[in-house]
Amino acid sequence: MTGEAVLIDIPAASLPSRLLAALIDWALYFLVLFGLYLLLIFTSGDSSSATFSTLMLLATVTCVLVLPVTIETLTRGSSLGKLILKLRVVRDDGGPIVFRHAFVRGLVGVIEIVFTSGVVAVIASVCNARGKRLGDFAAGTYVVREQTGMKLVPPPPAPPYLRDWAVHADLAPLPDGLALAIRQFLIRRAALTPAARTAMTTNLMQQVMPLVAPPPPPAHPEDVLSAVLTARSDREAARLRREQAIRERLLPPDPLGRRPSSRA
Repeated sequence: MTGEAVLIDIPAASLPSRLLAALIDWALYFLVLFGLYLLLIFTSGDSSSATFSTLMLLATVTCVLVLPVTIETLTRGSSLGKLILKLRVVRDDGGPIVFRHAFVRGLVGVIEIVFTSGVVAVIASVCNARGKRLGDFAAGTYVVREQTGMKLVPPPPAPPYLRDWAVHADLAPLPDGLALAIRQFLIRRAALTPAARTAMTTNLMQQVMPLVAPPPPPAHPEDVLSAVLTARSDREAARLRREQAIRERLLPPDPLGRRPSSRA
């Protein structure tokens, strides 16, 4: 999701590329595990069998859970295999993952990948359009190809009879979650039943109306939601243009002729 809550539709990575990336990753993890086993065998000395078993268990947990989760967290969804195949794990809304997502994926992955040799993960992946394994369903994530162009779903346009009100209305900051909920509703409303459509419209209007002043003229609630989204998008674009203009005035000219980035 972008800064102005534009829904990003990133196509999922193909199953073969995910499988190859997973093979690379798990080959690395098991290579590290094999090295740790050898180290423990040659350095255990007079250690008791209980101590040796505990150390072997810790080494196993480190390589099949701690290491994958740590790498995926620090790289925000990448790994050696994903880096080579140019893949990345993202949230269902297209945003970057954090530790919670990586931990859930890793924990479930121990069951569906390690315990079943990946069979369960493959079966789950072929049964849904985004190729999500069970860990992705639990964490709310999926794997994408980084070089794939992102398709931005445009906001529904404001109805002409509400444009003047939308331009001059005092609009408080609209939370990203609310903006995304409105956008998704307006895009998918045609598929809803009349009762569900009315209920969602009422709920969204109750959240939006305290954030705008003055109230809109008599209008259909869905048109009001479209107008509010358009106003928010237009004002965000204007703010970015102002910031870009300030940067161009304050920063010295680039000797290579490049324009300063509009991203902070």
